[in-house]
Amino acid sequence: MGIAFTVLGFILWWPIGLALLFYMIWSGRMGCRSRRNPAAYEAGWQAGGWGGPFGMFRSWCNAGPQAAQAQAAPTSGNRAFDEYRAETLRRLEEEQKEFGSFLDRLRFAKDKAEFDQFMAERRQQPPQPPIQPEGGQPQA
Repeated sequence: MGIAFTVLGFILWWPIGLALLFYMIWSGRMGCRSRRNPAAYEAGWQAGGWGGPFGMFRSWCNAGPQAAQAQAAPTSGNRAFDEYRAETLRRLEEEQKEFGSFLDRLRFAKDKAEFDQFMAERRQQPPQPPIQPEGGQPQA
């Protein structure tokens, strides 16, 4: 409902819309900040861990390094499961990197094949005669 009022504010007069947008962001009603633990957010802000007055915008959607540390997986209480989970996550990250490099190699191979095909087609074309100026004599 607040987003609708913000859009309506922009339609009527842009300063109203801008004020409503800032209010929505500041109050936590818009964005990823509302999904976080509010107590952890307030503790991080009071401790100065958000990187100054504009640091909260960097970590607004878990993009900053402090947000990544705050989002560390809590322990389950079972060490065997925690080790299994950590090993599985590490393995999945490795597989993701390997898959990314595979996709890069695949794109490179496709681009190379297209380029080779282009060059082969170009070599098969007969050479075009040089363009003559209007005077009728070719330039050297």
